[in-house]
This record gives sequence, C-alpha cells and structure tokens, in this order.
Amino acid sequence: MSHALTPLARRTAALTPVLPVVAVPVLLALPLTRDGAGPADAVSGLAVVYCVIRLLRERRSPLSPTAAVVLCLPVVGLALAAVGASSPQAGLAGLGRYLQIFVLVPVAVLLLTRDRADFRLVAWSFVGLALCQGALGVHQYVTRTGASYQGADIRAVGTFGPHDVMGMATVVSLGLVCAVGIALGRASVRQRAIAAGCALALLTPLALSFSRGAWIATVLTCAVQLALAGLRRALKVAAAVAAAGVILVGGLGVGSALLQQRIDSITQVTDAPDQSVVDRYTLWASATGMWRQHPLTGVGLKGFPEYRDGHATLALSSASDIEGAGVTYSRQPLLSPHNMYLLVLSEQGLIGLLGLAGSWLAVLVCGLRRLRRVRAQGSGLDCALVACGLLVWLLTDFVYGDIGGPSTVLTAVGMGLASWWALAGHERGDVPRGGVRECVEEALAR
Repeated sequence: MSHALTPLARRTAALTPVLPVVAVPVLLALPLTRDGAGPADAVSGLAVVYCVIRLLRERRSPLSPTAAVVLCLPVVGLALAAVGASSPQAGLAGLGRYLQIFVLVPVAVLLLTRDRADFRLVAWSFVGLALCQGALGVHQYVTRTGASYQGADIRAVGTFGPHDVMGMATVVSLGLVCAVGIALGRASVRQRAIAAGCALALLTPLALSFSRGAWIATVLTCAVQLALAGLRRALKVAAAVAAAGVILVGGLGVGSALLQQRIDSITQVTDAPDQSVVDRYTLWASATGMWRQHPLTGVGLKGFPEYRDGHATLALSSASDIEGAGVTYSRQPLLSPHNMYLLVLSEQGLIGLLGLAGSWLAVLVCGLRRLRRVRAQGSGLDCALVACGLLVWLLTDFVYGDIGGPSTVLTAVGMGLASWWALAGHERGDVPRGGVRECVEEALAR
C-alpha cells in the first residue's frame, strides 16, 4: 500500500511550493464577508511568509541582481510618500498595501513558481476562477439579482457585490487572457481546445459586466496576443470570436440593446458623456492639480480623498449610487481618481510614478524579449503569451481603474507571473534543453 502511494506523495510534494499561490485565486471564488474582506488577501500574506521560510531553509540567493533592481524600484517612492502622508497610520496602511500588491506578492510568486508546469497550474486557476465568477454573473443577469444598472438589477458582479463592480470584470478578463494565451500556444490539441472553449464562454459574463474599461483592456490585450502568436492564427481566432459575438448578441439577443448603448457610450465620452464619465474626468483633473502642487513626492499615501475637494469642480458628484445584489440602496464616496497612474502621480509624485511605471515597463520589455526567443525555439509560447497578456491587460486597465477591493490581490499574482517569465523563467526551465517531446515527458514525469 505504501509503495502504491509513493508516486502520488511525490507528485504532491513537487506541487507544494506553488500551492499557496494557487490558493489565492481559488479562495477568491468564495463569497466575501459582510465587511467586504476575503481570505485571499490573508493567504497572499501567508504565501510571502512561506516563501521567506523556504529561502531560509534552502539558504539560496532569492533574486538575481536584475530582478531585485526591477522589482524593488517602487520602494523608494513608496517610502517617501509614506513619510509625507497626513498621518502615520495612513502612511503605514498605504505602504503596506502597495508593498503587498507590487513588491512582496509578485516576488513570492516569482520564487515559488519553479517551471512551466507550475506557471500553467496558476494560469488555469485564473481560468477556473473566471468561470466560477462568470457563471454566477450570468445567473445574476438572467434572474435579475445582480447590481443595479439603469434601474434594473442586471449587472453581473459575481461574489464581489455592487461595492466592487469591477471585481468580477477583472477576474473574468484575466481568466480570458490566460485562456487565450494557452489556446494560442503550442500545447496539446486537447488543452488548446479546452482553453479556446473557456475563452469563448467567458465572453458572455464579460459583456454582462457592462465594464467599458475591462472591454477595452481585453480587446487590446487579445489583439496583442494574436499578433504575437502569428498572423494566420490571429485571423482564425478573430473569425471564431466574431462568429461567437454574432450568435450571442445578434442571434440570441444577449443584452443586445443595453450592450449596444454601453458600447456607443465609449465613443461619446467627449460629445455627450454620462455622469460617470464626467465624474472620472473631474477626478482626473483633481489628481493632476494635486501633482502640480506637489510634483516630486505627491500629497502622501492615502491622501487623495483629503485633497480631492480642494482641486475638484462643482461637476463632481459627491458619491455614486450602490444597489442590488443583496445590498440596499446607498451612496459610495468617490475616494480615488479611477486611474492608477494619476493616483500614483497625485499621492507619490514623479518619483513614485517613475519607480512603479519603470518597474512595470522593464518587466514588459524583458518579457517580450524572451517571447521572441521562445517563438524561435518552439516551446513555452503559451506561458509567454499568458505572462505578457496579463501585464498588457493590467497596464491598459490602469488607465480606467486603480487598486482597491478584494480582486486587487489577483493583480499581484498576475504581476508575479509576468515577473517570473520576464526575470526568472530562463533560469527555471521556460526554454528546455530538449525539444517538445522532452517537455511532454518532463511534464508527465512530474
């Protein structure tokens, strides 16, 4: 009996390092508590602690010099902005959150992900989470139990509720990007077919989220992934997506009128913007006003709400309406500019923005360089497309949103996967010495 369990025990032990990372998206599928908190954030912290313990036990160098410099670039700006915060409590809280999302968790993901098999496991956990949240979102639309949208409780929000309407859209979008990357790679036919089916299935909940920012980021990212995968494959996938869109919206009438109205509103942001767009423009102007007064270090972490009204015009609403998905009507204050770059610029100044944006761009450039090498060698393309796709989506979505809410921890894991591919993948088997056959044999052996 013990001999029969030995292979299973060996495989379980081999997966152990990456399991804390996989646990983060798995736990995001669970309902949140009444205060909006979730276990995924706590598990991300435990993953960091677990990573530190493994490093101490193995007594090895945690990061290469290049990875250490790139991933630690934001620390200087964050430290200066924390010192300049309105109170020590606000400074420490903001510093801890930024370090968690953009430094500590990405580094832990990079170190706990050892090879392509681990990477793919985390990517599939993104897809699984997206399918769970997307299925719940479609159910909310059909049964009219979602968040309020134009007087009807039809907006798909998953377990995140109306207080975080971007939560489900973010989860579904990142899962769709992972599925597209796997489908465009050079894995087995069965795996690529399943990934393609998952990507098509996720189009419906993404549409029913009514999130314009998520739509724009997803379309742009998938277009980039298709271009990186090759022109012939891009044309085939584009035709399949177009056919699916015609069937879902045109043939089945899945929210066609509301979707058309929402899509049209994207082109009306300057001619006849709705109140949400007016509020966003006003918040952006407020953020730039803060930066002009404090160009180098900003107003301090968590300082945007305090300085907002001093730089905003009368066009800004005091709050947004929240209702539906089991929540009674309330007003949610607008406490951020809904633009990550302007949030960093206003609170951390040029020093903070250069540190964070410089780190992200360095990861993207390194990732794209390694993607070119992988395309020439013929293996690992799926990991490359997923990693670069996740980072492109996040950098695009940051134009329309910022960090906040339980889904933010998924941003940290996505940053970690992109960092692994860009900064450590070549050291841990993203380009194996053998060919495709050796890759398959290695994966089966594990």
